[in-house]
Amino acid sequence: MKIGLLETGEPPRALQPAFGRYGGMFQALLGPGHDYVTYDVQAGALPADPAACEAYLVTGSSAGVYDDLPWIAPLKGFLRAARGRPLVGVCFGHQVMAEAFGGQVVKSDKGWGVGLQAYDIAEPQPWMDPSTTTDRVVTAPGSHQDQIVALPPTARAVAGSAFNPAGILVYADQPAISMQFHPEFEPAYAVALIEARRGTRYTDAQADAAIASLAGPNDRARVAGWIDAFLAQAG
Repeated sequence: MKIGLLETGEPPRALQPAFGRYGGMFQALLGPGHDYVTYDVQAGALPADPAACEAYLVTGSSAGVYDDLPWIAPLKGFLRAARGRPLVGVCFGHQVMAEAFGGQVVKSDKGWGVGLQAYDIAEPQPWMDPSTTTDRVVTAPGSHQDQIVALPPTARAVAGSAFNPAGILVYADQPAISMQFHPEFEPAYAVALIEARRGTRYTDAQADAAIASLAGPNDRARVAGWIDAFLAQAG
């Protein structure tokens, strides 16, 4: 499958030599079974036609969907134009899809969700692994302050937590899913990102607790399997 990676952000420049960019992280997560084309959305690059790729994945970003940035409105318009193509959104991608399709995102007064994030699976999906019927908790690194507070009319939350109820969304009217956590973040990158933001976005106590959580087991490979299965079923 030809996947268009809509890159809406990038890691801090100091971390890119060791970890690369977000498009590369998703290629490593999903593996060599697909063809990938990366679009630098922040620089104004979007496919000229939704038919350019068979599916699209929207990455994370340090921007907020409510920010007055020149590339956000065109991205929302492209997502609406691409309705019918399989769509996957992660973190900012999760949020911008929600806004594009009628939901609402705000900077949450709950503060930062950072470190290993755990979601309870309320409604197993056909693209999830069979063990989901009994293993109802999924974990992956997270890093967000914004949250979806009003779902799009055709979306429902199938997994989440008390901190973030809209953890994973599915759409009833199109082949689209999205998630707030970051399965593409290797723990080493997640730790490096926290250290880069220590003292600015996170207090020492927040940073220490988040880094300690990332030493535990995670379900990155499991979620990668979900995305692959979704794309196979949707395509």
